[in-house]
Amino acid sequence: MSTKKTVVAVIQAASVAFDTLKTLDKVEAKTQEAAERGAQLVLFPEAFVGTYPKGSTFGATIGNRTLEGRNDYLRYWENAIEVPGPATERLSAIAASNRVYLVTGVIERDGGTLYCTVLFFAPDGAYLGKHRKLMPTASERLVWGYGDGSTMPVFDTPLGKMGAVICWENYMPLMRAAHYAKGIELYLAPTADGRDTWLATMKHIALEGRCFVLSCNQYTLRSDFPADYQSDFGEDPNAVVSRGGSCIISPFGEVLAGPDFDGESILIAELDMGDIGRGKFDFDAVGHYARPDVFKLTVNEKAMLPVVFENSAVQVPEPMKTPLPKAHL
Repeated sequence: MSTKKTVVAVIQAASVAFDTLKTLDKVEAKTQEAAERGAQLVLFPEAFVGTYPKGSTFGATIGNRTLEGRNDYLRYWENAIEVPGPATERLSAIAASNRVYLVTGVIERDGGTLYCTVLFFAPDGAYLGKHRKLMPTASERLVWGYGDGSTMPVFDTPLGKMGAVICWENYMPLMRAAHYAKGIELYLAPTADGRDTWLATMKHIALEGRCFVLSCNQYTLRSDFPADYQSDFGEDPNAVVSRGGSCIISPFGEVLAGPDFDGESILIAELDMGDIGRGKFDFDAVGHYARPDVFKLTVNEKAMLPVVFENSAVQVPEPMKTPLPKAHL
């Protein structure tokens, strides 16, 4: 009988808005604190490194963009990170020094486009890979590009098979099915959603996938943003911009930690990995409870590149074996 236990942590905290270096300092401090409490896996929220710009319009209305909004975007763009790059090297070192799996949301800059991305690092510091958010929600589409099926990994680790589904991607049933088919056991859900309805979603996914669900959201105040930050949250420094609600759920839909709406915190839970097998006894969404004769899902995992360069070298024909006849004079 399996007696495997895994200790996990979700970090409910505010990033240092538009200051990547200071945010990485906070990742280091919070990861060390979680590791000292026994965590083997540490999860940070959506867009933690690079900032979730909640409440910002970037000066955009239909048919018009303002110079002030473009300058706001420039600040955002300049604080995004490249993958790989100096920030990923720092995150790798943090994972290695604390001997944990480190998973964090970032804003990734690739060429001229920003992506809402989750990065995965192993306890030896190895960079495992990334997931780019497939479908930014509502106004997020103004500032983030779209991921594709080439970055939907589920990593087979000694702790369990882990992958990430970001925020309202969790409302995409076909995406969930793809992760269930990959055998996900540690379902990581970094988010920016602190609504009361979010907990029900996380419990449903845990039950549906018979997996452990770790949801992680920032707790931020207006004072966590610069004074010149233009947003719908006004100027009151104590106004709550993001109220958290992080939680850890078992494969039976039981709340093991959270939801926390009170402030910054680190939620810790010891997971009985045997609960996954116990849960699969009567429900496996992509196994004995599936009906492939009725329903079938096809997943495109190819990278959808906008520009593909092919070898265009001129092909020189082989010499003709039969000589041409001499011209008649």
